Amino acid sequence: MFGKKNWKETVIMIDGMHCAMCSSRMQKAFEGAKGVREAEVNLENKSARVVFDADKLTEEDLKTIVRETGYTPA
Repeated sequence: MFGKKNWKETVIMIDGMHCAMCSSRMQKAFEGAKGVREAEVNLENKSARVVFDADKLTEEDLKTIVRETGYTPA
């Protein structure tokens, strides 16, 4: 079906976030990625819940976004 997305949800643990600026930076990185529908970064849990189009991105791609932003996927 035209326009149908293959949405998938995952949680990625993120090492290295220490403050609200860190989580905000990570949030913007996910939101700026093509294929991400929504992202919710939680500083307290050091995690991100991401809903993405699995036809455009993989979980490994999301971990690469974490690395490129300066953090470590756990």
